[in-house]
Amino acid sequence: MVNNTVDTVDTVEATEIRCQEKSRGGLSYEVILAEPAPNVAVPKRPVTPGKNVSVEEIEQKLKAAEERRISLEAKKMADISTKLAKVDEATRKKDEITNEFITQTKEQLESKMEQHVEKREAIISDMKEKLKIHAQEIEKTRETLEQQKANEQKAIEEKLKIAQTLRDENIKKMLNRLKEHNTVKIAEIKSHQDQLETQKLEEKARIYENKLFAAEQNREKEIQKKIEKVQKLERRAELVRQNKAQTQDMDGQQNAIASSG
Repeated sequence: MVNNTVDTVDTVEATEIRCQEKSRGGLSYEVILAEPAPNVAVPKRPVTPGKNVSVEEIEQKLKAAEERRISLEAKKMADISTKLAKVDEATRKKDEITNEFITQTKEQLESKMEQHVEKREAIISDMKEKLKIHAQEIEKTRETLEQQKANEQKAIEEKLKIAQTLRDENIKKMLNRLKEHNTVKIAEIKSHQDQLETQKLEEKARIYENKLFAAEQNREKEIQKKIEKVQKLERRAELVRQNKAQTQDMDGQQNAIASSG
């Protein structure tokens, strides 16, 4: 520990200042004041000669002080106005940038949405056109099948007529050859032939009707599938239109908030 003492002598007794190092890098000072010196003359303040001030000079000084005050206030107001103008300009620029960003974003979203909707509508329109063409082809096929069915039915009827005619002729020939035979035997033979012919014709008609029924069912299934596809596409288009309406509502709300801000 290091003790340093500095003594200063003014008159009879000096004022003592002691400096002591309390810790490394730190100093402590102790000041001991000396006793007051007796009979020390206190310097008197010089007296300035009196001056008579008139009322006009006082008014002029007050007026000048008022003018200085007004000038300072005007300067302060001008500074405040300048700062407010800068703040307003910064706010205006910020609003312009924000509005421009919102407008650009809205335009981009609307453009993308319109493109998406146009593509979707084009796809749906193309699908509807294809379905329409396919339906027309199915209708043509159905008409062709119905025409074929009518033609075949007509052919079957003609064949039945021809078969009936041949059968009648054969029966007549057999009756002519079998006049001496028993009437019951002739009836049995005729009935047996009728049954055989009827069974053959009924089997052919049943096979043809089964084919037509299967073709009709396949056509109805195909039409139902196409209708379901069209309904699915229409539901998707409705969702796209709803999303677009929601986006427009959100943009309107953002614009209202920005304008109110």
